[in-house]
Amino acid sequence: MQFLVVSRRRTERYSDDQFDELVETEIQQAKVLYGRGFIRQVWRRGDIPGACLLLEADSLEEANEQLNTLPLYKTGRVEANVIPLLPYAGFSPPPSGTE
Repeated sequence: MQFLVVSRRRTERYSDDQFDELVETEIQQAKVLYGRGFIRQVWRRGDIPGACLLLEADSLEEANEQLNTLPLYKTGRVEANVIPLLPYAGFSPPPSGTE
């Protein structure tokens, strides 16, 4: 199952220095999760400080567990919405007998 994560840095609570102290560890852990096939794609947001990720996990619980290994997520420095994704029905073949 795939999940879309839309996150933002909690800049109202944490200083740039508090983010900077975890950035390198965050990058290294993101590489680990990418190597495992958990993170499929990741983008920096263009509107505010934050990121969007496309994840692959068996469940929402697993997605949250794996996200919790990322230092910024684990320490609450980012706020994230984890959205389960379903296949788009418009690309599936029509039901039998309707052609």
